[in-house]
Amino acid sequence: MRFQLLAGAAALCLFAPVPAIAQDHGHHSPSEEETGPAQETDHAAMGHAMAEPDADHPGMDHHGGEGSGTSRLPANEIMRHGAMVDLGSDATLMLHGFVWPVYTDQTGPRGDDKFYVQSMAMATVEKPFEGGKLTLRTMMSLEPAMRHDGYPNLFATGEVAYGEPLVDRQHPHDLFMELAGKVDFDIGEDTTAFLYGGPVGEPALGPSAFMHRASARYNPEAPITHHWFDSTHITYGVITAGLGGPQWQIEASAFRGREPDEYRWNIESPKLDSWSVRASFAPSPTWLLQASYGQIDEPEELHGGEDEHRTTASVHYNDGRGLSAMAAFSAKNRQPGDTLTAWLGEVNWDITGRHTLFGRVENVKNDELFPDHSDPLHGTPFRVTKFQAGYAYRLPLGPVNVALGGSISAFAKPDALDPYYGNSPMGYTVFARFSLGD
Repeated sequence: MRFQLLAGAAALCLFAPVPAIAQDHGHHSPSEEETGPAQETDHAAMGHAMAEPDADHPGMDHHGGEGSGTSRLPANEIMRHGAMVDLGSDATLMLHGFVWPVYTDQTGPRGDDKFYVQSMAMATVEKPFEGGKLTLRTMMSLEPAMRHDGYPNLFATGEVAYGEPLVDRQHPHDLFMELAGKVDFDIGEDTTAFLYGGPVGEPALGPSAFMHRASARYNPEAPITHHWFDSTHITYGVITAGLGGPQWQIEASAFRGREPDEYRWNIESPKLDSWSVRASFAPSPTWLLQASYGQIDEPEELHGGEDEHRTTASVHYNDGRGLSAMAAFSAKNRQPGDTLTAWLGEVNWDITGRHTLFGRVENVKNDELFPDHSDPLHGTPFRVTKFQAGYAYRLPLGPVNVALGGSISAFAKPDALDPYYGNSPMGYTVFARFSLGD
């Protein structure tokens, strides 16, 4: 009964009717008849608005675009919420979410096909007070309704399902992706201090999680480098403290290092056994640079006694007119174990109010492709590159935005993997993305 109530709450966030007076119509994607030629498209109406300073709290809202947890994005990259509801006493409720049916076919001996549904519902309450602002945020998903082993994704590894390591598959998200709060304090001209934390949240480590980046907005697949860059975006137990100004932010976190288990309906016991630090710098509204370092205590359930030192760096770009991109590097130094590195580049280009092209290139050194200890290739590192390109056609249906599209993927890999993956494995996806807001 408890799970039914929680699932119902998540569904309500995704599908509840929105009062007309509270809808944020800024995300309406106009037709060519409304906009004229493609170069004159109003990209502010597509969610690529410039950040606007908060007159009452000048050190807060023009720091840059908000990413997942306490991460930053370029100031041009501002989420357009599907609905904003006035709660009175200067408090505002903002709603955002999507339901994303996807069909994928991953070829080769290790490939598989599947129809599945990704989902996310996000509710944020903001209330300013004298000298600061309080933010409460929850993010939920109904992806636990999938099988524990998620969906096919060639060369992806990380976490477990049915007691076995996940290989060539992407795990589903947990019911609670975030359950956290943040308090900002004005401590000087254009300078704030903040505290963030909760039973479910994201520490100051890595770039903003992939589902929150405009450069990955319509990409239906998680990166195969997910566990190098942003696997900590769902962490059970987080406390973060930081300082920031309009162009910079420094922060430190204590958090639970163990990744979520395969039983994704519950909230696991919080624990502060790991730490991280991160610095972000925005030289202009177009750019955001971040570097971070973390020491993670036993992140993998099946690798007891193996800790991880993770270093990441990323550069984000958003021109405010429909073009967003990111380039990133990560190194995970396992103790004991080797250092495994990964590179990631991705781009999303809204050519017009209707048409979007997106792509991703990843290169990763991975030694988890053969988890069976009796396999002669167990523990052998292989460097693999994934190339992905896709297209989305976007159209608004009232407060809901719909994107129809697909993607295709190819891989470059060592010849030694041919007997297991085939000579030329490919990945194909088609999708329909229904979103409330950006």
